[in-house]
Amino acid sequence: MLTQSLRRSIGAACIALATTLAAGCTISADDNGDANASPTATVSAAVVSITPADDGDPVSPLSPVRVDVAQGTLTSVTLTNPDGKVIPGITTPDGTSWKPSEPLGYGKTYTLDVAAADANGVPTSKNSTVTTLDPGNQTKAYLRTTGGAEIRDGGTYGVGMVTVVHFDEPIGDRVTAEKSLTVTTTPPVKGSWYWLDDQNVHWRPQQYFAPGTQVTVNADIYGAQLGNGLYGQEDDKVSFRIGDSHVSIADDNTKIVTVYENGQVVREMPTSMGRGGTETIGNTTLHFWTQPGTYTVLDKANPVIMDSSTYGLPINSRLGYKETINWATRISNDGIYLHELESSVWAQGNTNTSHGCLNLNPANAQWFYNFSQPGDVVEIRNTGGEPLDVWQNGDWGVPWDQWVAGSALS
Repeated sequence: MLTQSLRRSIGAACIALATTLAAGCTISADDNGDANASPTATVSAAVVSITPADDGDPVSPLSPVRVDVAQGTLTSVTLTNPDGKVIPGITTPDGTSWKPSEPLGYGKTYTLDVAAADANGVPTSKNSTVTTLDPGNQTKAYLRTTGGAEIRDGGTYGVGMVTVVHFDEPIGDRVTAEKSLTVTTTPPVKGSWYWLDDQNVHWRPQQYFAPGTQVTVNADIYGAQLGNGLYGQEDDKVSFRIGDSHVSIADDNTKIVTVYENGQVVREMPTSMGRGGTETIGNTTLHFWTQPGTYTVLDKANPVIMDSSTYGLPINSRLGYKETINWATRISNDGIYLHELESSVWAQGNTNTSHGCLNLNPANAQWFYNFSQPGDVVEIRNTGGEPLDVWQNGDWGVPWDQWVAGSALS
């Protein structure tokens, strides 16, 4: 039989052994499996993953940077650019995912610091870097009218308005570029892009816009690889409104310009158009027709200096000229205007005498100048010469099936 003192000694030893075993249950490795971790450390059940992987190849600034946590929630995520600016981000409501809320920059290395905790509040952390590619060449997209002017945000344009996106570098991948361009209208309008060349793509609806249509154009090219190592430099956006319907019809059979506003005749103006024929200067043959086709108003100036040498006809030649002209409304990229010319009033309505412009008397020229807005339609009918080409401002002369075929996505 054990004595009382021996029982006490054995009991004390058992308690000490139990205490030692209990303490041994808390010994574990840290997040990285370090066997030398503090004997009081506890492994977090939360597992953090980061996309893209640390020290990977440079990525597009639009590549998805994403932080996810399994079996836990994010407590903080900090993405910092080389200048120390913190990039804002969005965390999902359940706290398990995060992504930046703005694009990253080209050619930068960002640091990413992540903290998370599991359901018991045990923390974990992870650090990473993200490096974005540094393009050798970039291009900017300019949103313009067919006359080359910048589209005014909030401006008003005519029912024949054509949107032009001009790239300052040749585009090697038209499909990707076109997918980056969108036109949204209210009410919805059927339209399509048409590539004039490697740097210019035009958009127009199938038919003239309805007055009051709201139009928004987006060029979301930033970060897009547009072929041959070329990347989009920055996004751009513009919104505008379609005003009243202004359609003018200049008929060489009558030599009258009939002006319609919202379908109603508001003015009839006698005109003298291109005299026709050609003149050869060196190796260049110039024509003097007012080409048939559907034009749009591009811009206007009062006055404008008209100089025949700008299109190859010397001022001192038989048909050369340099004059200051008032109330000039331009409708083509090669210099066709509706403008005042008092000296040809005798011919207006009966004889064509101009080099290609539409001459009007002073009162009519001033009225039309004040009436017109960019995008208004001017149809020239029954004249000689070749039909208006697209580069001249002849977008509306392209049949719809051909226009659609000019899209890179057709």
